[in-house]
Amino acid sequence: MALRKKKKQISRDPGRKLITAIAPKSPIAEQYRTIRTNIQYSSIDEEIKAIMITSSGPGEGKSTTASNLAVTFAQLGKKVLLVDADLRKPTVHHTFAVDNLFGFTTVLTKQRSLDKTIQETEEQDLYILTSGPIPPNPAELLSSKSMEQFIEEAKQEFDYIIFDTPPLLAVADPQILANKVDGSIMVVYSEKTEIDQAKKAKELLGNAQSKLLGVVLNHKEVHKSDYYYYYGSYGTK
Repeated sequence: MALRKKKKQISRDPGRKLITAIAPKSPIAEQYRTIRTNIQYSSIDEEIKAIMITSSGPGEGKSTTASNLAVTFAQLGKKVLLVDADLRKPTVHHTFAVDNLFGFTTVLTKQRSLDKTIQETEEQDLYILTSGPIPPNPAELLSSKSMEQFIEEAKQEFDYIIFDTPPLLAVADPQILANKVDGSIMVVYSEKTEIDQAKKAKELLGNAQSKLLGVVLNHKEVHKSDYYYYYGSYGTK
């Protein structure tokens, strides 16, 4: 498959900075690399290529985690595709400051081929597939035969496919996708995510027979010389 060479600048929007791209030596970026390493060693017998990033509720950092993880895998020399599978409130096109005229939905509905729809980023080896037009039936699209064919095709071309999905407790979409990917990662927000919500989300992943690779703790404050930062930490289920 011939990849579309369309260079795009990473957004400099203060609210959507990719710390792994602009400050790869920072402590936060190091935490994302730790998560990357743990994912690589999370399975010995089965290859993990298609990974879903989700959360129990909105605003917990799943999209930020998905984008930064995609960058860290690309920095390792792996060919990575970041897919915006949040077909209700997509954000990837904002993060990378690209258009969203065509994307995931146009590929699933066979209106455009994957190679003509993916977009290259400023980060070497990192490609993105924005959501495309928001459909009236996201769940039906994700549960279609076309979705299975998409994953198979993407696996042939990319080393890793990272899906940014909606929150688990909001809609059924992530449960549908969880059954099709090789593993899932759940993001929780420090001192915000309710324990009961996190447990329910984990239960939904279990019901979907998805392999939970681990949990990312987001926005954990660490005080150091009157300065604090937030970062992701990773733990197994």
